[in-house]
Amino acid sequence: MRAAFWVTTCLATGAMAEAPPLPFDLGGPFTLTNQYGETRTQADPDGRAQLLFFGYANCLNICSAALPLMADVVDALADEGLAVTPVMITVAPDQDQVDTMGAPLAEIHENFIGLTGNDLALQAAYEAFSVEVEPLFQDPEYGWIYSHGSFVHLLDGSGELLTLLPPVLDATRTTDIIRGYLAPRG
Repeated sequence: MRAAFWVTTCLATGAMAEAPPLPFDLGGPFTLTNQYGETRTQADPDGRAQLLFFGYANCLNICSAALPLMADVVDALADEGLAVTPVMITVAPDQDQVDTMGAPLAEIHENFIGLTGNDLALQAAYEAFSVEVEPLFQDPEYGWIYSHGSFVHLLDGSGELLTLLPPVLDATRTTDIIRGYLAPRG
């Protein structure tokens, strides 16, 4: 709730990129496994900024808006010479496994990183970012449908949270906000 209020206030005043540090503690360490079976932490191995979302590859709801938005923003920033990695931490480890999440994420963006892990490792990531996950019902075609957080988190290359972005913004506005955090000042 605090996060939603802070983001809404910054958006309403147009102060998102000029906003002070988040007024609450959010973000932290995690160790998960990507779609290639490699261990990955909150720090990007190449030191790139990251757009982090908690969702699942087969989600038909908010993920189907947030993940393509992230891909569009990553491409727009790349055109400006700003490297950003799109990352999704699964909220559906029964569906998003090392060998099943890579293909659907690659359809959205070739550089998308999907992360999964055991219950304990995933719970640590959820707690660090205050993400609540709740199974709602089981769809006969797609499996479990989950309620989960909807913010896109902008992290720096070391995994420190810079800001939160609601996926209801369009790609142009989201790119503008992220540019304010990543573009060299001078």
